[in-house]
Amino acid sequence: MSAAAGGDAPAQARAGEDLHVLPSQQWTYEGLGALDEATLYRRREGVFLVLAGLFLGSLAMLNILGITRFLDAAFFIDGAEDWPYRLGIAVGVLPYPLTFLCTDFISELYGRRRASAVVWVGLLLNLWVMAILWLGGVWPGFEPGGVQEGVFFDVRRLAFGAVAASMFAYLAAQLVDVHVFHFWKRLTKGRHLWLRNNGSTLVSQLVDTTAVILITHYYAGALPVDEAAPLAPQLAAFIATGYVFKAVAAGLDTIPFYIGADRLARFMRLPPPTASPAAGD
Repeated sequence: MSAAAGGDAPAQARAGEDLHVLPSQQWTYEGLGALDEATLYRRREGVFLVLAGLFLGSLAMLNILGITRFLDAAFFIDGAEDWPYRLGIAVGVLPYPLTFLCTDFISELYGRRRASAVVWVGLLLNLWVMAILWLGGVWPGFEPGGVQEGVFFDVRRLAFGAVAASMFAYLAAQLVDVHVFHFWKRLTKGRHLWLRNNGSTLVSQLVDTTAVILITHYYAGALPVDEAAPLAPQLAAFIATGYVFKAVAAGLDTIPFYIGADRLARFMRLPPPTASPAAGD
């Protein structure tokens, strides 16, 4: 591999203005020919649309499913039903690890600015989902006597609680993920891909899990807690269970991130993951 075609040096291809994602800038790999600008543009924007679509689609699913059901994380352990504290995760957590894998891919391939932009679009998506649920609830329907009962209103109530819990947590965690990712990338000069992938996700997931559990309980009152037992250990158990689930998922996504980042960089003629980034990236 060699320096970027159309630029003065490798550093220019990874400059603070994200020049490396422009069709006029492409990295030259041994055995791979240069691409024309139209093909390069289609590949880069196509991959971005897929990653951003997976991110936003998973986020919307997370908001709708949210806290409609809590899953027993210890169902496979004999005697777990007799433990003093429940180890549960909300069903909406299931697609959540994919959102961080997508933002890590976008951060790696397209730079911090575009990754942060997708995070902000996700925030707007949260607001849009809430707006539709609100409108669907206030618009008169055919319920007898105007009573707000039924599947929609159950989903609406729980979705409002889930989004209220996740809005701050999501924004804080995703922005932490993007910035910690690039902190490790600068610190290691592009080496140790596993460190910035897992390090950024583990820190951001701790922020997210703690905030979601606390807000879900104190604002939405939706956690299945035992009122007769001490509250703090129960909240700690929910936080620990959710965090361990996300930490395991983060560890498992290291392999697809390693393979995907390298192959996508070659496919789109971007600098390889091991290239040393400029300070502004």
